[in-house]
Amino acid sequence: MAPWILPALKAVLPHVGSIITAAKPVFTKKPPETAPDSAPGPGAGQPGVVQQQISELQAAASQNAANIRELAQQLQSTVAALEQAATVADARLRRAVILAAASIAVALVSLGVTVFALLAR
Repeated sequence: MAPWILPALKAVLPHVGSIITAAKPVFTKKPPETAPDSAPGPGAGQPGVVQQQISELQAAASQNAANIRELAQQLQSTVAALEQAATVADARLRRAVILAAASIAVALVSLGVTVFALLAR
């Protein structure tokens, strides 16, 4: 496993929430029958639309919070699995290094025995 994956994931995790919240905003559009010259100010005479927008924003915020919580749990389990895999890979690498060192030692001993056998003739 590549050693750069864990630091990259740890760097990205804090920003996942802001990415998700910016992904897809949901807004109620004003009804087409309202003309800008019929109302004296922004949102005046439109309490139903404003209230609907507020309730939709609250629902979207609670849905985003639930989605972020679920995503955070998934990312936490993914990071834990990656850390466990990195630990296993590290143990395998240590074992491979030990085996390589042992094989080099055996090769050097056999080379020494061979040289000694050739010179002793």
